[in-house]
Amino acid sequence: MFPKPKTGLFPRPKTGVAGAFALCVLSGALTGAVVAGPARAADGDGSLAPYEAHIVAKAGVVLRTGPSYEFSAVGSKGYGAVVGIACRLNGQKVEGNRVWYKLSDSSYVWSSERHIVRVGTEPPRWC
Repeated sequence: MFPKPKTGLFPRPKTGVAGAFALCVLSGALTGAVVAGPARAADGDGSLAPYEAHIVAKAGVVLRTGPSYEFSAVGSKGYGAVVGIACRLNGQKVEGNRVWYKLSDSSYVWSSERHIVRVGTEPPRWC
């Protein structure tokens, strides 16, 4: 009774609730990406990190997945390396110091004035 729609190279657009939902999801994801802006670079360029510090321990420091020696070691930074500090928090007490720094690459490293020296006078914010 009704003629069949012609099928060409491109399929017909979907409409209705499913199509509207998909459009909302995609536009929301795009808006979120634009509003959030570009991601900050991890320790490569100190100017992008909120705070900058230098490793001064001759043996370097071990990077851990959390603020305690009980967390896994995931890497290290050598003497003289520049690191970006995102924030500070209290963790396991080590040699009388509870302060750990969360680096801009999302790892944690324990710090004392002997191991990491901050650039500038303002201490990093608390996490």
